[in-house]
Amino acid sequence: MNVILPVVYLGNIEYYSLLKNAEEVFFDLHGHYLKQNFRNRTEIYGANGKLDLIIPVEKHKNHTALGDIKISYDHFWQKQHWKSIASAYRSSPYFEFYEDEMEEIFMKKYTHLVEFNLALQTKILEYLSLSPKVTFSKEHLMTIEGFTNYRGYFTPKQKSLEVPKEPYNQVFEDKYGFIPNLFILDLLFNEGPNSINFL
Repeated sequence: MNVILPVVYLGNIEYYSLLKNAEEVFFDLHGHYLKQNFRNRTEIYGANGKLDLIIPVEKHKNHTALGDIKISYDHFWQKQHWKSIASAYRSSPYFEFYEDEMEEIFMKKYTHLVEFNLALQTKILEYLSLSPKVTFSKEHLMTIEGFTNYRGYFTPKQKSLEVPKEPYNQVFEDKYGFIPNLFILDLLFNEGPNSINFL
């Protein structure tokens, strides 16, 4: 299977299920950046249920390419996001195995949103031992022969893909039950090396 994917902020489990099953992945860096999508937001399981973490971006013109979107550092969002993640997952079985490397990425200052997202994604693919053939766009292409386009699937309002949602242990499931399809770190922090079997 060959897929076209957006570059997202800590993609959800469905996103990484596609990456696991892909022989080749085409990452679109030149499509228009749209608000209300997972390019700059992710969903975690906090003490009060599902929690959105949103990366602030600098003002930009309509139809700006994703690769040109710059991160705003007017607020200390990096520390806030990492504090929220650490608070939610510190008691999970595998948090300490990934903590140092993840925190290091979160504390580094990246100019462009794509740079930060790819730094996280590279590390997560390493954790999952996934190595699909990757191509980055040099221009915006609506379709590519032989590739299935999943760019429009990763928005908060989009109906999820038909990917099995096998439950696993979650830190706060006693309070709110199992929440499927959260960001990939929810799976990694709870299942560690066994995560690949849930994708």
